[in-house]
Amino acid sequence: MSRPASLAPFALAFLTALAAPPLAAGDVLVTVKDARGASVADAVVSLVPLDAPATGLTPPAAPVVVAQDGQEFDPYVTAVVVGTRVNFPNRDKIRHQVYSLSKTKPFEIPLYGPGTEQSVTFDKAGVVALGCNIHDWMSAYIVVLATPHYRKTPADGLARIDGPPPGRYRLDVWHPRLAAETTREVTIAPGDPSPQTISVTLKADKRIRRAPDSAGGGYK
Repeated sequence: MSRPASLAPFALAFLTALAAPPLAAGDVLVTVKDARGASVADAVVSLVPLDAPATGLTPPAAPVVVAQDGQEFDPYVTAVVVGTRVNFPNRDKIRHQVYSLSKTKPFEIPLYGPGTEQSVTFDKAGVVALGCNIHDWMSAYIVVLATPHYRKTPADGLARIDGPPPGRYRLDVWHPRLAAETTREVTIAPGDPSPQTISVTLKADKRIRRAPDSAGGGYK
């Protein structure tokens, strides 16, 4: 006798809860789903303190990497704190260029060859859209945050933010296809884990896909 199809989402949620490590005091687990209830990957979830300035906002000593690999940017979405240096290694066999027209960080890296890399420091909070003038389908985003409390969702849509100090926060969710601003106020109490579920409306995916015969194209 088969189980009713309507039980499947509840069974999946139960199994996911079993697989995830238990929440510690003050941890925030945010589940991001779309309007159909499907998990959303590449969403950036952040907590902005409302009662005091954010502390611990220290960029990493080593640069974050956004590679050019297979004529794509990898990863597609990267979240960093203000002041982070990002390296753009060219792992392809052709030359690449990187640019952004975003107000947060307009820049242009001229063509550079295979096996080399260039870097840019992102010193202002906001979203930076990346492109390559040579390969129009190449796109990516860098989300620069003025808070150390953030995570990017993997394929299961779960973002776990470990132990932000107790207090009031603005919980923001960003995604490349987000149809409307998604934010809410949350209060983190001492010793009380804070699971959150957020539903988002996503616009149609209009990314340009690489042409099948383009693997050997571009400037050598």
